[in-house]
Amino acid sequence: MDQYNSDMKQMLPRLAMDYIPETTPDALKITALVKSGSSVTGYQLSDGRIVSREEGVSMAKSGQIQGVGVAHKKETEYLKSLPDGTDDNNLSHLPTVRG
Repeated sequence: MDQYNSDMKQMLPRLAMDYIPETTPDALKITALVKSGSSVTGYQLSDGRIVSREEGVSMAKSGQIQGVGVAHKKETEYLKSLPDGTDDNNLSHLPTVRG
């Protein structure tokens, strides 16, 4: 794949996001998803805490969670992985935990 196509493959998903925050040096990672059925209701963070989807969005907006941007569907905001060329760290590939 040439460089232009590679750049476009990473740029297009970013354009679908409402907000891509600048992260703080101590920003956490999302290590697992909390789900109710197929809906994500929260996130487990690298410090072990579990936060609601709304709290996760708020934390991401203030730069406290790395590797994610904020998008919306209808009136609901949620987090999406920032494209980085690997699928292993995408939110959809993370394990699910009980909240």
